[in-house]
Amino acid sequence: MSLEKVKEDLRNGKMILLYDADDREGETDLVIPALSVTPADVARMRCDGGGLICVAVHGDAADRLGLPFMSELLKSVSLNGHSSLRSLVEKKGDIPYDSRSSFSLWVNHRDTFTGITDIDRAFTIKKVGETVEKVLKGEKLDFGREFRSPGHVALLRAAPGLLEERRGQTELSIQLALMAGINPSMVVCEMLDCCTGKALSKEDARKYGVRHNMPFIEGKDVF
Repeated sequence: MSLEKVKEDLRNGKMILLYDADDREGETDLVIPALSVTPADVARMRCDGGGLICVAVHGDAADRLGLPFMSELLKSVSLNGHSSLRSLVEKKGDIPYDSRSSFSLWVNHRDTFTGITDIDRAFTIKKVGETVEKVLKGEKLDFGREFRSPGHVALLRAAPGLLEERRGQTELSIQLALMAGINPSMVVCEMLDCCTGKALSKEDARKYGVRHNMPFIEGKDVF
């Protein structure tokens, strides 16, 4: 599937399939722009993907919103009166396929109820996309006025150098957004295999894409 087709679908708010690499996680994610997500999209990710539904955010937007890496937040807290958390802090070598995690905060929008329903999660995700769009246009925002934490939507911070620094689904999806000329906030969800208990194979992910007319692209082709 051509890169141009992937970019066109993303510009039209459609879902795509993104595979990182054979020598990394070896996972295919369902990916869609945050501004385009609907409750039906969340349901598809929940049912057909089965992994964690997250929102990847461009590093510049994360900085302007004050969204930390979770590992850095835990490190800071462990040094300021919560020493019991010190053993939880991510260490070099903890992740076999990467040098660090991209996890930031978990949030709900303040206008949601439980935050976990497809409707609530879609609302939170879309509001995250709108917030990213606003801060990248130069608006000054207090993230906590609209969102609360903990919540049910995981936020991911893209590495500052994107693919030059890290080639995870977070950076790959944000790179695709930039290439497509759309808002760099993307929803990602791993596809799991309910029979094997492992990640869905690349071959089966391709077949899913064919059945659902959904373009499939590998990380090595995102440049």
